[in-house]
Amino acid sequence: MRTGPSQDEVRRHNLGTLLRYVHVHGATSRAELTSRLGLNRSTIGALTTELIGAGLVSEAVPKETGRAGRPSLVVRPESERIFAYALSIEVDRVRAARVGLGGRILEQHETRRPPGMSADEAVEPLARFVRAMHDRTPSDARCVGSGLAVAGMVRREDGMVRLAPTIGWVEEPVGAVLRAELGDPGRLTVGNHADVCALAEHARGAAVACDNVIYLYGDVGVGAGIVAGGRRVTGHGGYGGEVGHMVVNPYGRPCDCGSRGCWETEIGEHALLRLSGRADRSGRDVVLEVVDAAVRGDIQAQHALRHVGDWIGFGVGNLVNIFNPEVVIFGGTLRDVYLVAAAQIRSRLNSVGLPACREHVRLRTPELGADAALIGAAELAFEHLLDDPLVS
Repeated sequence: MRTGPSQDEVRRHNLGTLLRYVHVHGATSRAELTSRLGLNRSTIGALTTELIGAGLVSEAVPKETGRAGRPSLVVRPESERIFAYALSIEVDRVRAARVGLGGRILEQHETRRPPGMSADEAVEPLARFVRAMHDRTPSDARCVGSGLAVAGMVRREDGMVRLAPTIGWVEEPVGAVLRAELGDPGRLTVGNHADVCALAEHARGAAVACDNVIYLYGDVGVGAGIVAGGRRVTGHGGYGGEVGHMVVNPYGRPCDCGSRGCWETEIGEHALLRLSGRADRSGRDVVLEVVDAAVRGDIQAQHALRHVGDWIGFGVGNLVNIFNPEVVIFGGTLRDVYLVAAAQIRSRLNSVGLPACREHVRLRTPELGADAALIGAAELAFEHLLDDPLVS
């Protein structure tokens, strides 16, 4: 009977733990690694040497320490040499980036995604961007894989987009199409847009050091990335977080998903623009126009923001009761609405949320901005490397 992990399994686990720490926290001294990871100096030295041999990290003497004695070597991720391709298909644009180990965006591109663009048509510019970046990549650099964020319900196992009403897709095999178009980009992992944004903000942004997080992303639709107990909550098939389709008003407006009174029909872009008298227009620029008009005293714009803010607070209050998060982050156009309707949102949240669930919750805007989707998509690609740095 096996009684515990082998020495090789322990070593690989420790290699992954050290690499993950440097990947998330950046340049770190050996002394700090010894303290933070709870391993002795000789073990940290041996692990670092092995990761250097694999080309994943480098180390050097710090330039200035301000302290007497021999300085501790500083370990850095090889951001220029080890990278992932990060891709994002959004309502109005598609983006691609090359992201180095450590989460640094090395290069990025984007193009407009017009209404009605099919999955095949959306994949083509992404593949073109990847090929262009590959041609400019140093010969000694290594791609560890690719991650794709899609504004829709994504099946975890194969990247099938089951439903993406805001971009008009149903049962689109985006993962398979992209793999075929790219050829050999390494392992491809596909995830939901809000979910990967939550992953990025949890690791590097507004939710660092928080183990219970709700990241809300809004444009035409609304989705959420949820972190509970330090782990992402994505559900059985990967479809978790579709909070925009919580039915909050059974007698409300029809939703593109086929239901009626979904939360996004009350707080999404279409609701705000309809209430502000701009139903024939769309896009973030128009949302910002409404916000600006409200700040300048436009009564109709103020009414629209109060209405949307009230419904945001209603939904957030229910989510707070269910998940008891430490922080709720408002991304996409919800950020713009939150900045002017924070008092309305908090007031409604306080009336709906149970005192024990809401008393410590903080409402925040993202720190990574639009980069969150790309950084989060890259994290999907880096995950298998961080789990086992010696994997080929």
